[in-house]
Amino acid sequence: MYLYPMIHFEKYAYTVSPRFLRYVKIDTQSNPNSNTTPSTEKQKNLGRLLTQELLELGLTDAHLDEHGYVYATLPSNTNKKVPAVCFCSHMDTSPDCSGENVHPVIHEKYQGQDIVLEKDQTQIIRFHEHPDLKNQIGNDIITTDGTTLLGADNKAGLAEIMDAICFFTKHPEIKHGDIKILFTPDEEIGRGVDKVDMKKLAADVAYTVDGESLGHIENETFSADAVTLTIKGFSTHPGFAKNKMQHAIKIAAEIIHQIPKNKTPETTEKKEPFMHPTSIIGGLEEVTIKFIIRAFDTPTLHALENELKSIAQQVLSAYNKCSFTFEVHEQYRNFKEVLDKNPEIIEYAVEAVKRAGVQPVLSSIRGGTDGSRLSFMGLPCPNIFAGEHAFHSKQEWVSIQDMQKAVQTIVHIASIWEEKA
Repeated sequence: MYLYPMIHFEKYAYTVSPRFLRYVKIDTQSNPNSNTTPSTEKQKNLGRLLTQELLELGLTDAHLDEHGYVYATLPSNTNKKVPAVCFCSHMDTSPDCSGENVHPVIHEKYQGQDIVLEKDQTQIIRFHEHPDLKNQIGNDIITTDGTTLLGADNKAGLAEIMDAICFFTKHPEIKHGDIKILFTPDEEIGRGVDKVDMKKLAADVAYTVDGESLGHIENETFSADAVTLTIKGFSTHPGFAKNKMQHAIKIAAEIIHQIPKNKTPETTEKKEPFMHPTSIIGGLEEVTIKFIIRAFDTPTLHALENELKSIAQQVLSAYNKCSFTFEVHEQYRNFKEVLDKNPEIIEYAVEAVKRAGVQPVLSSIRGGTDGSRLSFMGLPCPNIFAGEHAFHSKQEWVSIQDMQKAVQTIVHIASIWEEKA
């Protein structure tokens, strides 16, 4: 029987939770309506802190670039030729819910009760609504006070990667190849790798640390496009509008109403696709509706786009003075196609989770990560768990013990790549 090198964490003083509590207090919400990179300058506040902490850990090349990306390298400590492994997380939080003045609260030794958030007691994390709470008995759970999101998506991942680097610096006897760090801005608005410098990163394989439940490894994502539908209405004075006015807002409402109810996020799960309007802006003369389209395969994605366009054509056919434009923007594709050509990337992650004493679970994610796009940019990149739950909401939570297991998993992944080289 093959015996792998043992890595002991029993006496390690984890830094993951104090790091996490520090990071979530920094407001880093991204802004989809901004044309800059990063979309909000405040994301650089966290980038500067992370860079300083990496420098203090001895990663001498750590730096924040002008686009808000943090790069760093923990140099190899082995004589073997080992592929450079990158660990990636994003610094921004979702614009869907306030991330300003976050006040994290630790609920020690959770016992299965509903968690009432102290500053807004209408916000209740109910045991029966959060299935993974049953696995948290005795653990320490971090929430907000109920007035903001928490930012575990993805500051849990940031803290876990940072603590794994800290572990390696304190245990130089644990062999590894070059470990590359990439912290990105604007992932939540689909721009997380727009300005990444792949040559500077110089990684061979990567893992995003941005997943949900303990032990999960996501080797499949949605494929995703964005659609911008602009409707040109016909304006007249409302006092003299009979048989003349053709109202762009009302036409937009008709189009949205015609979307099949079984093809929306509210009614779909698992591998079922959807069409989802995310914003509507305008007035009588012109309205712009933005949609996201999601499916696990590209032909289905295109079929949904064609269906949405047909709905718009059908509705507009009743309005002889109106017109519309329909623009599709590719966002990301299912990275399973790339990962299937590099099976060892998933195999090593599965082994790492097992060595952390956790049951690995391969899963599909109804969303995407920076890894989706990195995979198609030549850097195969699955997603591993960070322990995040109830993302983008005031009920967001994470457990300290799950974050510690993520730290162990990151350490084991880097160690396994060295071991197998």
